[in-house]
Amino acid sequence: VQLVESGGGTVQVGGSLSFSCEASGLRYNDYTVAWFRQAPGKEREEVAGISTADDKTVYADSVKGRFTISKNSANLVTLQMNSLRPEDTAVYYCALDSGAPRDMVTIPPLNLYDAWSQGLQVTVSS
Repeated sequence: VQLVESGGGTVQVGGSLSFSCEASGLRYNDYTVAWFRQAPGKEREEVAGISTADDKTVYADSVKGRFTISKNSANLVTLQMNSLRPEDTAVYYCALDSGAPRDMVTIPPLNLYDAWSQGLQVTVSS
C-alpha cells in the first residue's frame, strides 16, 4: 500500500486548509485512515481518524469541531481544517491501517498502521 498526500500550506489564524490522502495497492475496501501531526520538538500526535467500513470518525479534543475527516471515494480520504490556530502548525501525515475494522472509540495508535504518507507542512501565522 502506498499513500500520496496533498494539500497543506500556510494560512493566517482563523483560515482553512485541507489535505487529501490517496491510497494505491489496496486489496480490500475496508480500512482505517488517520491523520497525525508532529510539531518541532514534540511527539507525533493523533488528529483524526475514519473507518471506511462504516464512515465512523473520531477526533482529538484539540481539533474537535474545527477539523472534518471524510471519505470521498474508495481510496481517497480528506481532512478539512477550519478555524486554524498557531498551535496547529506542524507536519501532517496520513496513515492507513488495513487490518480489521476498528471501533473508532479512539484514534488507533501509531503502531497499527501499514503505510504512511510523506508528510506535509501546515503553518498558521498570527
